[in-house]
Amino acid sequence: MAVTASMVKELREKTGAGMMDCKKALTETNGDMEKAIDFLREKGIASAAKKADRVAAEGLTIVKSEGNKAVIAEINSETDFVAKNENFQKLVNDLADHLLTNEPASLEDALAQSFAEGQTVQEFVNSSIAKIGEKISLRRFAIVTKEDGDSFGEYLHMGGRIGVLAVLGGTNDADLAKDVAMHIAAINPAYVSRDEVSADEVEREREVLKQQALNEGKPANIVEKMIEGRLSKFFEQVCLNDQPFVKDGDQKVGKFVQSKGATVKSFVRYEVGEGMEKREDNFAEEVMSQVKK
Repeated sequence: MAVTASMVKELREKTGAGMMDCKKALTETNGDMEKAIDFLREKGIASAAKKADRVAAEGLTIVKSEGNKAVIAEINSETDFVAKNENFQKLVNDLADHLLTNEPASLEDALAQSFAEGQTVQEFVNSSIAKIGEKISLRRFAIVTKEDGDSFGEYLHMGGRIGVLAVLGGTNDADLAKDVAMHIAAINPAYVSRDEVSADEVEREREVLKQQALNEGKPANIVEKMIEGRLSKFFEQVCLNDQPFVKDGDQKVGKFVQSKGATVKSFVRYEVGEGMEKREDNFAEEVMSQVKK
């Protein structure tokens, strides 16, 4: 029977194999989906298929720079054990190099780009799943550029559990930039400055604080003054420049950086698995299940 594009797409979604491999498998099996899956498995191409529905919320972040360009990325695995594996760490490093060199515009573009030995990035990841034995995914990345007079602040916490890439303007002080990146890793601000917080978010926070004050029985004539004071605390929580610097609690980050003749232009902070549902496996049971295979 004729192999259609929708059939190829379905087989790709079920197995994670490449388009040409899926087309060949369907052709060889006369369009039989189950036989095509078996065909790919026999060839070692679809060994990732049964892992496709697993949650990969562990892994590593990585930060790399070259000249005025840098990349931060998160690559996930299913377990922290595999994240410590040398093969996985090499994969993370190779993917970061590829992203930094090729500058894909989106995750979809990155996965479709040619990688090595005739494979796309997605096919490379799939083949790595077969070798390493867990679901692996390139979750996200950001390409960041700077001016000649700026510095990248690069920091990996706990070997890559948290990664930060910051850009400081007006300075070549790499140590200062790294210190700011460390602060971002520890405190997790959402914005650089108050200017980045939307008017809607500020108004929403203002309304919440107003109701809190009224519910506490505060007189209406002093509520507005209380709101302004509490808004300052809110900005301190979410804005980097307003936060007490972790290495000098007597100074705010913005003022400290400014005293060095610099400014924080931007930052990206990734924490492995944030926002994802984590696996809660019983390790002993998992080992036994492997022994019984």
